[in-house]
Amino acid sequence: MRSILFATLVGLLGAAALHILIILSVPYFTGNDAYTRIADLGEPLRFYPLQNEPVAGGGLINDDPEMRLAVCALSVAENPVRLYAPAGVPFWSVGLFDSAANEVFSMNDRTAVAGALDVVVATPVQLNAIRKALPQALSQSILVEMPDEDGYAVLRTFVPTATMDEAARAFLANAACEAIDQSTLE
Repeated sequence: MRSILFATLVGLLGAAALHILIILSVPYFTGNDAYTRIADLGEPLRFYPLQNEPVAGGGLINDDPEMRLAVCALSVAENPVRLYAPAGVPFWSVGLFDSAANEVFSMNDRTAVAGALDVVVATPVQLNAIRKALPQALSQSILVEMPDEDGYAVLRTFVPTATMDEAARAFLANAACEAIDQSTLE
């Protein structure tokens, strides 16, 4: 009986210590997630290229020397968002993630119309409005339903040789992540 009481007491004290440790460590992890770090890069609805070298004060970096990356924080709470980039690089891919870093959608230039990135991200209600009166400008766009209002996109392009680096950087610089005015859809 005494050993059962002792084991129960040790278990309760261990659980209490673990609980306190978890509560004290929450502030360290809060704000350290991918969405928050991307949103902290600057204004939303803009692609920000990631550097290949560590930046002062930390931050996001691209650690693959053969890829160039750009990220865009987005919200479809008020308007759908269009991700667009013209063709012109040997390979590109885009990943769309919700604010919890769950992948919602991905594609590459092989599955795109004419090799260009053209994706509209929207809530289910916004997608219904778009489908009812599909504007000509969005007729070739891929429509993607976003389960959460907030998220981010990661656009990657391949740089097989140093001579392709300028084209890859230009591709990312010309990429758009912009809200669609819903009044044009009605």
